Amino acid sequence: MDAPLRDAYDRLRAAVGRLGSAVIGFSGGVDSALVLKVCHDALGGRALAVTGKSSSLAPEELGDAVRIAREIGARHVFIETEELADAGYAQNPVNRCYFCKSELYRKLRATAAREGIAHVVDGINADDAVSADRPGTQASERSGVVSPLREAGLGKAEVRAIARALGLSIWDKPAMACLSSRIPFGEEITPGKLAAVAAAEGALRRLGFKGARVRHHGAIARIELRPDELARAVACAEIRGEVVREVRAAGFTYVAIDLEGYRTGSMHEVLAIRPAPPRARPATGGERS
Repeated sequence: MDAPLRDAYDRLRAAVGRLGSAVIGFSGGVDSALVLKVCHDALGGRALAVTGKSSSLAPEELGDAVRIAREIGARHVFIETEELADAGYAQNPVNRCYFCKSELYRKLRATAAREGIAHVVDGINADDAVSADRPGTQASERSGVVSPLREAGLGKAEVRAIARALGLSIWDKPAMACLSSRIPFGEEITPGKLAAVAAAEGALRRLGFKGARVRHHGAIARIELRPDELARAVACAEIRGEVVREVRAAGFTYVAIDLEGYRTGSMHEVLAIRPAPPRARPATGGERS
C-alpha cells in the first residue's frame, strides 16, 4: 500500500480494534467483506459474520458470502430475516430499505446478545453516509449499529483499493442490490416475483451476461445489460432465442431489452417523470364549455 492508503487502513484497523468484539452484518459484498477481514484480523474469534437469509437475497449472493467468509477464515452463520412480513416493506415504498435494514439489525442485535458480543457493525462507507437517499443508513443510525468504514472516512474507491491490497478476491465485485430493487416502487413485493427475478437473472448469468438486471413489470421482463453486451443479446438470433426461452421459463410472458442498458437506480426514473397533480381551478363563478 502507498502511504495514504496505509493511513486509511490504519484508521480502519484502529476503529475496529476499539470494539473488542463484533457481529458483522455480512452480505458478501466488497464493503462488508473488508469490514469482516479487518475485524477477523483484529478481533480473532470475537468477530462473527452473520448473513441475513431471505427470498430477497439472490442465491448467488449467498454463495459468495460463504466463499468469502471461508477465504477470510472467519466464523460465519446465517439467520432468517422476515422483512416480507412487514407491510411497510412489502408495499414497496421509496424508503423500502429502511424496513429491511431495521429487521436485519434487530436480528443481528439478538444474535450479538446470545453470543455475548458487544457491538453490531455494518459496511456503510463514507460515500454512502453523505448520500441524500439512504434509508438504510437511517436504520443503521437508529439501531445503534457501528459503521467502521464511515468512522474511518473510507469511501468506495479506498474500500476497493484496500480490499485488493489485502488480497480479497472480490475487491472488484460490482455492487449488488437486493432482488426487491427490481420491482417498481409502489407495487407489492411477493416471494413469487422475487423468485422469477432470481431465476431470470441466474439464467442470464449462465448465458454469459455479467451484471444483468431483470426488472419486473408484471408479465414483462425488462432486461438491463452492460453496454458492451447489448449487441450480443440482440444481434445473434441464437442467443436472442435462448434469452427469450430462459426468461419466459422463469415466469415472464414478454421479454424486452432496455436500450439504455444497465444503470443503478433505474426504478427511481419513473419518480422523476411522474406528472404533477392538476392545479386547482380558479373560482370564476361558473363553468365554461
